[in-house]
Amino acid sequence: MSHTEAKTYPQDVLASARGTDVITRTDALTLDELFRERVRRSADAIAYSQFDADQGAWVSCTWAEMAQQVSRWQSAFAAQRLHKGDRVAICHSNSMQWVCFDQAALRLGLVVVPLYPIDRAENTAFVISDAHAKLAFFESHEQWQHVAACEHYLGTLKTVLVPNMEDKAEPDSRVRLLSDWLPAEGERLERGLIGTDDLASIVYTSGTTGAPKGVMLSHRNILANAYSSLRSVVLKPEDHLLSFLPLSHTLERTLGYVAPMMAGARVTFNRSIPDLAEDLKLVKPTAMLAVPRIFERVHNQIYAFVNDSHTLRRWLFKLAINVGWQKFLYSQGLAAWRPRLLLSNLLDGLVASNLRATFGGRLQYSIVGGAPLSLEVMKTFTALGIPLVQGYGLTEASPAVSSNTLERNLPGSIGLPLRGVQVRIGNNDELLVKGESVMRGYWQNPDATEDIMSGEWLHTGDQARIDDAGFIFLTGRIKEIMVLSNGEKVAPALIEAAIARDPLIEQVMLVGEAKPFLTAIVVLNPAEWRKRCKKIGLADERLSSATAQNYLLKVVASQMTEAPGHAQVRQVYPSFVEWSIESGLLTRTYKVQREQVLAHFAEEIHEMYKGHEVYKA
Repeated sequence: MSHTEAKTYPQDVLASARGTDVITRTDALTLDELFRERVRRSADAIAYSQFDADQGAWVSCTWAEMAQQVSRWQSAFAAQRLHKGDRVAICHSNSMQWVCFDQAALRLGLVVVPLYPIDRAENTAFVISDAHAKLAFFESHEQWQHVAACEHYLGTLKTVLVPNMEDKAEPDSRVRLLSDWLPAEGERLERGLIGTDDLASIVYTSGTTGAPKGVMLSHRNILANAYSSLRSVVLKPEDHLLSFLPLSHTLERTLGYVAPMMAGARVTFNRSIPDLAEDLKLVKPTAMLAVPRIFERVHNQIYAFVNDSHTLRRWLFKLAINVGWQKFLYSQGLAAWRPRLLLSNLLDGLVASNLRATFGGRLQYSIVGGAPLSLEVMKTFTALGIPLVQGYGLTEASPAVSSNTLERNLPGSIGLPLRGVQVRIGNNDELLVKGESVMRGYWQNPDATEDIMSGEWLHTGDQARIDDAGFIFLTGRIKEIMVLSNGEKVAPALIEAAIARDPLIEQVMLVGEAKPFLTAIVVLNPAEWRKRCKKIGLADERLSSATAQNYLLKVVASQMTEAPGHAQVRQVYPSFVEWSIESGLLTRTYKVQREQVLAHFAEEIHEMYKGHEVYKA
């Protein structure tokens, strides 16, 4: 049990918004005002770009042109006779249409409910029903048809918008073509319909257990979070972001959409995740938001390539990493200058510049959040000239709570609290958060709200410690702490992140609750496995062989050298079938659905513990 006094740690080395075109909190009290102020200041500047499949080309739109499109959507919404506070849902990939839908709805005081385009149909239907949404916009008619099969959920839905119809004789009278619904031109509408504390959005969490809960976020919540984030890692009007995390995710919506609007930065929407590598080279972003998995995959590909290279290339790469990391530590005041730093420019040209070219060549940094970032991955990219700035947040906080900065980037930490955010350590070492960005509560769920709020303090569910300088370090997740049958406790997330560092391991989940020892379920990279089999002389590539099991245990153990004895993995169940959102094994934010994975692999888990007296079938 521990408890610390509530503290706000002002970041004394911050990227200042002064001298830029940032729209401050006093300039705009609502998200609608923010958009209109950006149009006023930057009418002729390019706001957004995206690929138009019909034209087969990239297209751009200025802020003034966006305002014209938003007015069309506003007029269409107004014709629906919707009232302030009514909920409208959008199930669409990142695009200008997403922005137009959002801004038009917000201006009329409607509450936007973002949906994940790749979510399971029953999950989408549940959210529409729980939010009592009256209108929903789908990216395709096929997408709507999957959701429509869950009709018992959709009683409140009055209008469904789709861009096309496969069958012109659509039997559902609620369905309308977007081209028919939108007027050719918009009309001027009255202003002042909303206040800063009005509800702007209900964002449904994708918790790993239980039904999703609707997080109620006001205009104040989102604006406060975006502005505080800009005071940690500044954006400038000349910055260019590539948006690929879904806008239905609060991280992308606040920091990849609202914050760039505040700063006047340009945003280009990624075509799709499979096109991400090519789009990075084409767009050449200067800043990027990402989850650790994006960099983990590239990291593993890099090391798989380097390990198969000739001796000189391996030596040069290792030297570049060591010198680049030493240079970073020196720049942060965490290490002394060493003569080897004189080699940094040479190694940058020989090694590091090649990696940066794969990200477009202009990327100055990437903010990484949503999951723990391994030190090894941070070291690799930062050493090669792409600083990874780790932050932390949760939907209930709009979402950012803390962040490192380019000037104060402490490896292993989740940074300092944002300006205006207070943190403290409560019972069971839990991190508690307080500030303007903390949600209004869960939609129609007062019991769940009471469970997570103590007055104005938000319970994050994450265990943490705070050092003397104010940097926060996560140490575990309260609900995910495993207790072995011998009473030993294990925090699985940190161990899983370590195991996943190996290029062979694509996905991993530890098993061990009430069990005598830890086991792991892993998804392997097939191409890497074939290479490993040749390297170790394993003629039979079957995963069930004893030789394969012994090798995989060694791979796992090699990433867990710092784990205590009771946290060592004793058996591994491997497969090549990747877990996905569609299979129900991942949440909409790509986190492992632990209970679903346990159920899916129940027989395999039974076999791994078979014969041990404490195991119960």
